[in-house]
Amino acid sequence: MHVDRSRLVLRSLAQARAGEGALRTRLAQAQTALADLQTRRQGKPRCTELPAVREAAEAILARYRVQGLLRLHYAEHVCERPGRRYGARPATVQVTREVRVTAVVDHDAVTAAVQRLGWRVYATNHPADSLTLTQAVLAYRRAYLIERGFGRLKGQPLSLTPMYLEREEHVTGLIRLLSVGLRGLTLLEFVVRRRLAAEGGGVAGVYTGSPTRATAQPTAERLLATFQEVTLTIIHAGRDTRWHLTPLSPVQQRILALLDFPLEVYTRLSAHCSQPP
Repeated sequence: MHVDRSRLVLRSLAQARAGEGALRTRLAQAQTALADLQTRRQGKPRCTELPAVREAAEAILARYRVQGLLRLHYAEHVCERPGRRYGARPATVQVTREVRVTAVVDHDAVTAAVQRLGWRVYATNHPADSLTLTQAVLAYRRAYLIERGFGRLKGQPLSLTPMYLEREEHVTGLIRLLSVGLRGLTLLEFVVRRRLAAEGGGVAGVYTGSPTRATAQPTAERLLATFQEVTLTIIHAGRDTRWHLTPLSPVQQRILALLDFPLEVYTRLSAHCSQPP
């Protein structure tokens, strides 16, 4: 079977502009670090040999990822200072070496590097006549949603892997069951975020230790975590049965309202509850 595979090459102008700004910032930082390389400071050893200075300068270029964008010039100055003769000690010559580094921006190399920023290659097995460029870009922009779902399925909170099952039907059943859970998480998150977007607000109290921090993009995991301390306690004492259900907090009531769930979904569990004495 022949599959027509297409590769779409396009450039994100926004990403290119952001990348260019970051590149020029790194260039400025590298130039500052190179100029500061031989600055005299107390407790700072100075490199006086050309190989050591060259190695330190190349390390700076690698740290700021600007190799090939700065041309480095090294100037070695040797100063000889005669020392006076004292008594039986003969006159000496003191030799002082100093290496200076000058960094010059290679504008042609920088221009070429900027022109390479922001480019992306998308691959698809859809023929060009059934998938337009716009549709392909929009599909790839939503790809992170799919990958996030697989991450949830394989890791927390569904924990599909590692899988300790041997029978194929058990494996199939587990995957189907967890897929239902994944759909529930995704739907819960979607409904709350859509409601918050319509309201133009956020929900606070879903971050542990930050009760006033609000977000308009809460995850399903954080929303569900606010209910983890809810408990239903049933005490049987002879023929007497006492029920107690943890009262809903304002945050929990807010989440139920965002989901369009009536409070009776929760409170009907405690229809026969009584407060403990």
